[in-house]
Amino acid sequence: MSATFSEPLSRAYGACVALARSHYENFPVATWLLPAPMRPHVAAVYAFARVADDLADEGQHADEVRRLRLATWRARLHDAVDAPRSASDNDDPQTLMLVAASHTIRSLHLPLSLFDDLISAFVQDTTTSRYDSWAGLFDYCRRSANPVGRLVLRIAGYRDPAIDKSSDALCTALQLTNFWQDFGPDWRGGRLYVPREVQLGCRAREGDLGETLLTEPWVAAIHRCVEVTRQSFAEGRHVCDAVRGRLRFELRLTWQGGWRVLDKVERTGADLLRSRPVLGRGDAPALLWNTCRWKGSTV
Repeated sequence: MSATFSEPLSRAYGACVALARSHYENFPVATWLLPAPMRPHVAAVYAFARVADDLADEGQHADEVRRLRLATWRARLHDAVDAPRSASDNDDPQTLMLVAASHTIRSLHLPLSLFDDLISAFVQDTTTSRYDSWAGLFDYCRRSANPVGRLVLRIAGYRDPAIDKSSDALCTALQLTNFWQDFGPDWRGGRLYVPREVQLGCRAREGDLGETLLTEPWVAAIHRCVEVTRQSFAEGRHVCDAVRGRLRFELRLTWQGGWRVLDKVERTGADLLRSRPVLGRGDAPALLWNTCRWKGSTV
């Protein structure tokens, strides 16, 4: 572990770090780029959210069961914060993660409401598969992605409304990018995140979505979604300049990674149903070069 904890706490945070390292993400968490004291706390936040996400996505269970399990996960966190306890040798990984998360919340004075927001978004995943407007989709991002950015800032010691606002924009941009990146898998899984107002404006019909190429109206709809996402990325540049040290480099690299995935989404075009654009090793030199040449925002 990068930070100094007692042996039981070190074991609890170790379970969070192990989970973070075991999952593929476009935008890795708790990496060596972060200041060492931050890593276990960021991993604890990630672990809590990762377990909640998995509970929401357990397709073999009825929606009511998934919602009950999410409510239980939320209640267990609240109980762990209210009545702190040490990790034991008999604890299962999820219990260890709650021990670590509750310790992070208490020691760094993190708002428990941000964790509740995450749970509310995961509950929404069990009830909502379509969005009528950007407003509805942005509200989902406000609870599913933005809390993570704010928690990372709090862990780093930042409590500034202007930085929070820019962080929200960046996190929303990253969430939206993931939606367009996963357009094909989400459609086959029964989900469609392109707002109906965009579909109507581009005359894109769900009945035209099959297993092959996107129609021209759907390509236009995706292009519109990419444009809105780029606006959010632009608003999210300020947070990458407002923080200091290694976190600044981490956020700039994350910004560059998200922007590059968005470029790949746009280039994939009509093949987005069959092809999921991702970052590869070949993207690393350009990402590092662009991050090092970063020009500060004017916000």
